[in-house]
Amino acid sequence: MNNEEVKLLSEEIELLMAERQKLLQVVGAAAVLVANLDSESLPDDQDTIDAAEVLAESLNDLSEETLLDALSAVQAELDPEAQKKE
Repeated sequence: MNNEEVKLLSEEIELLMAERQKLLQVVGAAAVLVANLDSESLPDDQDTIDAAEVLAESLNDLSEETLLDALSAVQAELDPEAQKKE
């Protein structure tokens, strides 16, 4: 690789890392929202329920490491009591 290619690759990696950080913040905020959401308070329409299920399933599909990174990005912590219930 020449210096120009290395520079371009380095810039692309920096952009991807910045984008990852933003996505981790979104995921962390979503995880906190789901964790604190009272399912009884959701509107009784199927679209809202379906969206909440997709969000919850997507969060559950994440690796533990990614979820912890996401929670860290929003400075949230897992509730140890909630983990015992799982």
